[in-house]
Amino acid sequence: MRHGQASFGADDYDQLSELGTRQSVRLGQYLAEKGLQFEAAYSGTLKRHTQTLDGIRTGLNQATSIGPTHAWPGLNEYDGEAVIQAIAPHPLQRPTTPELYREHFRMLRDGLTQWMNGVISPKGMPTYDEFVLGVTSALDHIRKQHTGNVLVVSSGGPISTAVGHLLGTSPETTIELNYRIRNSSITEFVFTPKRHTLLTYNGLPHLDRAEYALWITYA
Repeated sequence: MRHGQASFGADDYDQLSELGTRQSVRLGQYLAEKGLQFEAAYSGTLKRHTQTLDGIRTGLNQATSIGPTHAWPGLNEYDGEAVIQAIAPHPLQRPTTPELYREHFRMLRDGLTQWMNGVISPKGMPTYDEFVLGVTSALDHIRKQHTGNVLVVSSGGPISTAVGHLLGTSPETTIELNYRIRNSSITEFVFTPKRHTLLTYNGLPHLDRAEYALWITYA
């Protein structure tokens, strides 16, 4: 699952918005309605990850077992600001208008492409190969330790990286996958002791009603 809507444009992005909390609770309610049980849960260590998992638990209301929760730093998102700063000739304004939003994501796309191709090294960030290893190590661990359903809460970057790794996509295609991932969306993998395969991508079955139409967000 991708985390619920965070606080894009605020001083602290790493914080669920009020809508992001509602998305997470609704996701938990949906999982309870489906009667799913989970052997374990894994999440990154960012606040928006743990807050999303808390919201899911609230929505479950003890109707569904999640099992033990494990923090996995390799599921954390890349630092988008560091990526932009690595290529920006001057600091960008905080995005408050459609034009500034477009400029922000254009710069982020360019920076991600260069980082993934090894052209730049954003300050404080791992190499892209190290980032991929953080994500794939979580998948490898799950295959070794579990046989049933496992819930994973992460961000668009790690989720698209996992999908891209399994499908063998180019960096540019992986970025496009990243940009399409919606808040609180579900991406399903089927796994055996040897490998993971992609089953579904970026679904919002818990928001598939007219009353939730305005709950669908991307940032």
